[in-house]
Amino acid sequence: MGYIEDLRALVGTRALILTGVTVLVIDQNSRFLMVQSDKLWKLPGGFIELGESAEEACRREILEETGINIGNLQLIGVFSGKDYFTKLPNGDEYFPVNIAYVTEEILSGDLKPDDIEIQKVQFFKWSSFPKDLTERDRQIFQSFIENLILEGRKGLK
Repeated sequence: MGYIEDLRALVGTRALILTGVTVLVIDQNSRFLMVQSDKLWKLPGGFIELGESAEEACRREILEETGINIGNLQLIGVFSGKDYFTKLPNGDEYFPVNIAYVTEEILSGDLKPDDIEIQKVQFFKWSSFPKDLTERDRQIFQSFIENLILEGRKGLK
């Protein structure tokens, strides 16, 4: 069993604080990588494992979910609080602390979903990516855009 499963065996469905990562992967054509899980498109990521750094978790999750290896990571922000409370269909509750990163370095690999958690993996242009984002992903994109503006970078293609 994993760390979260071990905790659940002790506390049942009571609310936990869980730390996870999300990665905004941008390819050379300024497209954003999204994964489809349970018919919902979202940014790739997952929970940090015991002893793992946030950056290591990013690289592991991206490789597991999408089949690609990524390079340099830049922090977008940390997202947490009561607005992120999650209750899963099985009754498990948690408050996530989500650390979001962006990378434009795709080092190797071929896009391929894991077919366990992820059914599809696809790059989307800014003008055509799925609009029905989770609140978490919407806030990550908003913070990313605000950072672009503050840095004085040109808009996305």
